[in-house]
Amino acid sequence: MPLALTWADVGLRIVLTILAAAAIGYDRDVEGHAAGLRTVILVALAASLAMVQANWLMDTVGKSSSSFAVLDLMRLPLGILTGVGFIGGGAILKRGDTVHGLTTAATLWFVTVVGLCFGGGQIYLGLVGAVLGLLILRGLRLLERKLKQRRISQLQMKWRIDDFDAETALSALRVADLQIAKFAIREDLLAGMQEFQCSVRHFALRDEHGVPLGLADALRRPGVLEWEWKD
Repeated sequence: MPLALTWADVGLRIVLTILAAAAIGYDRDVEGHAAGLRTVILVALAASLAMVQANWLMDTVGKSSSSFAVLDLMRLPLGILTGVGFIGGGAILKRGDTVHGLTTAATLWFVTVVGLCFGGGQIYLGLVGAVLGLLILRGLRLLERKLKQRRISQLQMKWRIDDFDAETALSALRVADLQIAKFAIREDLLAGMQEFQCSVRHFALRDEHGVPLGLADALRRPGVLEWEWKD
């Protein structure tokens, strides 16, 4: 970091921070994620301004440039990173066996580091980091959509006892290549119905939702009164 800052230096760092964060934030907004354009820009800009402030204050402590590494001023950007950790933690949600928001939290932490780079005057490092971040978010997303994920889904069915049975349901699940984790059956003899609930493990594409094709035929058989599938 240079000892003396000019307004041109400050303006360049702020503008590059906003442009880099806007590119990453726009990518997140397009995909409908929680941390979008405004959030990402604010986080990166806060980090950048913190580094600019630390850089500016270095000229007031009366030490040589060789001693900057041990100045207490360097605690300011470290505190920024710690604070972003709390924001990222709030973006992570656990629903059942699935964790959501990890990429959002990582993106916030990443743009903070990019903002610190720009704010500290490491322009080329910030530019390289921003480009790599965009390539990872955009390029690997396309790859992830072509990979199958392990998923746990819930199936609930009701049928007439005389027209359908649990063995037929279990057989249909196996034919559809669904691994049965657990199941339960309740009978209502007065109504002549059975209710079937089960959890299944299977592999599906990231954007593939709904009933697997092999199971859909069984759900349309005579005797099945109602069913519900939850991914």
